[in-house]
Amino acid sequence: MELWVEPPQWISLPQGRLLWWPDAFQPEADAWFGQLQAEIPWQQHRLTLFGREHDEPRLSCWMGEAAYRYSGKTREPEAWHPLVNEIRQQVQGICEQPFNGVLLNLYRHGRDSMGWHADNEPELGPNPVIASVSLGATRRFLLHHRNGERRQLQLSHGSLLVMAGEMQHHWQHALPRIGAADTARINLTFRYLV
Repeated sequence: MELWVEPPQWISLPQGRLLWWPDAFQPEADAWFGQLQAEIPWQQHRLTLFGREHDEPRLSCWMGEAAYRYSGKTREPEAWHPLVNEIRQQVQGICEQPFNGVLLNLYRHGRDSMGWHADNEPELGPNPVIASVSLGATRRFLLHHRNGERRQLQLSHGSLLVMAGEMQHHWQHALPRIGAADTARINLTFRYLV
């Protein structure tokens, strides 16, 4: 089911809430994308699946004020890049929520992806607010509730998606592969580590 609403608006879901604003950062999006693609210290991380090491299907960078453990690995933070810090200030104002870390992902093409998961690490607290800024190629974002309900959004250039409430306890989300895409996407997911 597609979600079509006038931005910005909180959408109530079973056991969760979404703020969906498709053109939140439309005026700045082109400049932000170019600068972040060129200046962020992107890294190719390894992950272990079924006992075997693999390259993550994307590049990433953890930035913030503390180390962050996810996917079985501890990531030491890079110092705040001035532009990322500026984006953080804007997102904090919209969400009325502080953020002290951000996971930046660079999806180089449609074969880069993110599998099903929830942002439910203990250091994020009981009901974390995750604010996601998308830049570059539009990609399909899937949501799946434990009861079987599904939703999907098209995360477009300059959009803002905020997951709040009990979302991370009851919903998983994913960014699947799409073979046709040959343009890059950058995603900044702001969070607060307790």
